Order: sequence, then structure tokens, then C-alpha cells
Amino acid sequence: MSTTRGVLYIHSTPSALCPHVEWAVGGVFGMPVRLEWIAQPAERSSYRTEYSWTGPIGTAAKLASALKGWQRIRFEATEERTTTSEAERYSYTPKLGIFRATTGLHGDIMVSEERIRKATVTAALGGKDIVAALDELLGGPWDAELEPFRYAGDGTPVRWLHEVV
Repeated sequence: MSTTRGVLYIHSTPSALCPHVEWAVGGVFGMPVRLEWIAQPAERSSYRTEYSWTGPIGTAAKLASALKGWQRIRFEATEERTTTSEAERYSYTPKLGIFRATTGLHGDIMVSEERIRKATVTAALGGKDIVAALDELLGGPWDAELEPFRYAGDGTPVRWLHEVV
């Protein structure tokens, strides 16, 4: 079984959900997980954490599935590419729901030509504006909503768990 690495960023959650998040993450890994929670200054009475993980390919998707749909939680789950899989990023907000992107070597979001074609045809037929459609394909609305929560995490202590190769 191929393994990969990734990071789970819980950008905000109320304190009452913290143990439930730990339980859900532990369920994905098949063992108890203890996360270090710190106050999230971007939202009153909420907390944030980061969890670096190593696991089988598809772990980020499992984490996203375990956490999506919970109201009042914002998160991102990333997964590094391997020789047999692409890198992925999942973003979630209560307002927007889940966003999934394949990411390139340098973190760029990769959008398939079929999704771009659909956006252009939809725009040509009077649907969503092409600029708005492309922004959505790139995760713009999720980035806009999550950015204040990401920024609030700047300067927090970082614990490196693996060596960069």
C-alpha cells in the first residue's frame, strides 16, 4: 500500500466540538488522536489546530468526509502527491460546503479541460459569468472565506514532524 503525507488544518471550531473532531480524526487513522488546540482570534470562542499525518493515499478525502457537514467548523485537508497519485486539497466552510482540488507540484490548482469547457459553454448559454465560474473552479470563494482564519494562524508554533526530501 502506498503512503503519503498531508496536513489537516482545523481553522475554526467551537470548543464543544474539539473532542468530536479528535474522535473523527482518530476514526480515520484507527487510533486515538490528541490535537493541540489554540484560540482562533478570527472568531470569538473558537479554536484552531494543525495535524501533520502520514497514511495511505486517500486519507485527505477520508478526513474531509469525516468532518464535512458539521456546522461551525472550517477546515482544509491536504495530501502530497506520490508516484501513483496527484496531490489534493479539500476545503470546507459551513456556508459553501466542500471544495476539492487537484494541486500541482508547486501548489497550483489543476482544473481539467472538461470542467473549463463546461464553464465556457454554460457562460455562452447565459449561465454563470465565465470569470465567476473560473474563480469557483479555482476555489476562490473558499479562499476568500478561509483567508482570515489562515492569517490568524500566522506566527503560531510549528512542529516539524518529517524531513523535507
